[in-house]
Amino acid sequence: MGEKLDALNDRTMKEYGKTRRELFELWDRPALRPLPQSDYEIAFWKKATVNLDYHIEIEKHYYSVPYTLASKTVEVRYTASTIEVFHQNMRVASHLRSHAQYKHTTRDEHMPRAHQEVQTWSAGRITAWAGKIGPETLALVMAIIESRQHPEQGYRSCLGLLRLEKTYGATRLERACARALRFGMKTRRHVLTILENKQDLIDSPDEEQAFADHPNIRGASFYQ
Repeated sequence: MGEKLDALNDRTMKEYGKTRRELFELWDRPALRPLPQSDYEIAFWKKATVNLDYHIEIEKHYYSVPYTLASKTVEVRYTASTIEVFHQNMRVASHLRSHAQYKHTTRDEHMPRAHQEVQTWSAGRITAWAGKIGPETLALVMAIIESRQHPEQGYRSCLGLLRLEKTYGATRLERACARALRFGMKTRRHVLTILENKQDLIDSPDEEQAFADHPNIRGASFYQ
């Protein structure tokens, strides 16, 4: 079969006065291009709305885009290996594809400056700082971190809580955290309210009970 194919390609065609091999070398070979270095991948497209945390969801995984696009609609091209995000026909983000469900893939440059600073912290570093202030502050920080589905999502709140020491001092922050924990209030905002209203300075059992019975206080059971 190979010999017959060679004979056919080397036979002069009357219409062209050249062989098939000669025409291939003359016309076809110069037009050839190298084959792609990677295999062809099937690509899918979808529209996605950027969440307030500047991530989009693709098959239960979350990918970051520039934070300025929060609440905007983007187009996403995704294959088995890559994610590309476009806004107004401009590519604004790309990621390696991850199939880990309910996890985040985040690029630092997509984050606001305040969030970038949080990225340099770890749970160990945050709890070490809290422990230096006192056991009540440490307990509240741990409660905040453990209340999040992803611990990293609680770091910013914890850092805001710990920075209250600079304004109110370690002693008052400890007392405020103890009070917040006692009433099931596990956020920086609650601790700040306690400090602003000087409720951390209340010592009398009667005043404590009056505070607990106040109609605006939801009580520990509300936060369970």
